[in-house]
Amino acid sequence: MRYQHVCVETVVSNPPPNVVTSDEVERQLAPVYERLSLPFGRLELMTGIQERRFYDPGTLPGHISVATARMAVEQSGIDPASFGALLHGSVCRDQMEPATAAGVHAGAGLPDECVVMDVSNACLGLLNGMLLIADMIELGRIKAGVVVGTETGRGLVEGTIDSLLKDQTLTRKSIKSAFASLTIGSGSAAIVLCHESLSQQHRRLLGGSVLSDTSGHNLCAGGVEADVHGDSRPRMETDSEALLHAGIALAERTWQNTKQELSWSNADVDRVFTHQVGKQHRNLLMETLELDPHLDFPTVERFGNTGAVALPMALAMGLEQDPPPAGTKLALLGIGSGLNSVMLGIET
Repeated sequence: MRYQHVCVETVVSNPPPNVVTSDEVERQLAPVYERLSLPFGRLELMTGIQERRFYDPGTLPGHISVATARMAVEQSGIDPASFGALLHGSVCRDQMEPATAAGVHAGAGLPDECVVMDVSNACLGLLNGMLLIADMIELGRIKAGVVVGTETGRGLVEGTIDSLLKDQTLTRKSIKSAFASLTIGSGSAAIVLCHESLSQQHRRLLGGSVLSDTSGHNLCAGGVEADVHGDSRPRMETDSEALLHAGIALAERTWQNTKQELSWSNADVDRVFTHQVGKQHRNLLMETLELDPHLDFPTVERFGNTGAVALPMALAMGLEQDPPPAGTKLALLGIGSGLNSVMLGIET
């Protein structure tokens, strides 16, 4: 896919205030660690995650997303009346029905003429939302749009801890499928895209490619099973090793397609922003794609795996901390369970 008239005008992050270290998580799991003779410190050692952040208990994703969307729209400098779409792209939502996007739109002060809907695709929801808005802009249907999302990982992490403490049948082997759940953090991000005629940043979305390998759809699965766990908090089962290698294999194919679509080589890439899973994933991804690790902007050490907002949060922080000069080429490398991959190129 290629775009001629779409600009990525604003990318913002809205991180939570409450810090929970990996040491704290392991202290809560001390009875399990001691019974199974697991070494303390393994969570940070294996993932590189020192801490993650949570919003206050009971916080709804849409409540945070309203503030994040408002921040993105205001920073863009674009008249709210020019917006034609508001999409909500995180895994976490306020309820099944109506769309969380409806409440966010009501709070964001955007026109009634907006396309308003949720976009759900594991860790790729916001990137898929970007593409939907970009398509509408390129087709001339709208002038500007915002995709926003908020992941509230507290329930998953705390629920997983409780389940592990209660499960007396756990073994060193069976606990592995719950390990990825302990890496989850919370966060919020929003991206404003617009037609080039409205842009002040002139940060062009060049295009990219998408690819799927749905044979791996069962490698990571989560949801709410109150009858099994006794509460309404979500749980997740992940074959971390199989997911790692299947995801990297898909990423390699997607990156080759992306470079061909954009007429790029690795030497053209100045900055890289990836989905933030852990240090093992990042190291293997950069090695497999033959990209310099120093081009990447890691945030997983401080925020954990924040799902669909992980890559957008890293992009927002990277652009703010080190604004790229004109002509810089940015690669967004997205991978999500399912398996799906979205990779995009931006030129500042």
